Amino acid sequence: MECHITAGIDGSRESLDAADWAAREALRRGLPLHLLHVDDEPAGRTGLPELDAPGERDRTAPERAAVQLAYCHPTLEIHPVAALGPPTATLLDAAATSEILALGSRGFTGLAAFLVGSVALEVTARAACPVVLVRAGECPQDERQGASGTGAYRPVVLGLDLDHPCDDLLAYAFDAAATRRAPLHVWHTWAVPLVPSADAEDPAAEKAHALAAVLAPWRRKFPETEVVERTVHGRAGHHLVMASTGASLLIVGRRTDRLGPVAHSVIHHVLCPVVVVPHD
Repeated sequence: MECHITAGIDGSRESLDAADWAAREALRRGLPLHLLHVDDEPAGRTGLPELDAPGERDRTAPERAAVQLAYCHPTLEIHPVAALGPPTATLLDAAATSEILALGSRGFTGLAAFLVGSVALEVTARAACPVVLVRAGECPQDERQGASGTGAYRPVVLGLDLDHPCDDLLAYAFDAAATRRAPLHVWHTWAVPLVPSADAEDPAAEKAHALAAVLAPWRRKFPETEVVERTVHGRAGHHLVMASTGASLLIVGRRTDRLGPVAHSVIHHVLCPVVVVPHD
């Protein structure tokens, strides 16, 4: 089966911005893009234009998005796909055969929260492939440095749990940074006892040593990728949100069929696209 990237399309602004992000990612990776529109309960035609027009616009959303994206990205292979069924189940089926699934999320300006719908949350928590949540208003210039947004890519940020440093998560992060030729900033946070014992090791030095050991083989595999290691005490969600300011992408992991507190926090508060990577 061919590798491809899928973007969920419903005609909304946020889904179109997610599709544009997915188109750029497909070009970076040399993959085709599938634009998937899911129709849960298609309404029959009434013969009344004022009633039939909204449904017709929904049904043609992937074709219209494909035309728009083809104009912006003429070398990209794009496949509009229409599917009938429950949105969550259909998107999960699409994720099972996709390299990446991109979904839109309504956003606010400033350091406020995303509005992430229940379908997007459930799909993100259960999908077999990495899911990218892209806020409404995300532009190509937001990924790059410089006032005009034409400079080098901004850093890719990875939140890493040293208790579960999965290869799938690290591989995705290093590959994302390498395809962008961007630096990779790897963050690990931890909590220490309020009153550590006298013979306890310095937690900062211990964590820094452990992070360096985990990243060493990946540095050798991606020698051209600049890697910045950060270890800090405190709440992971807070530090990752702050670290992602000015980032092109934030990457976190998911080990079960639900979103943990860190993933849940960052997908609601960061302003850059967020990738949730499932791993063992």
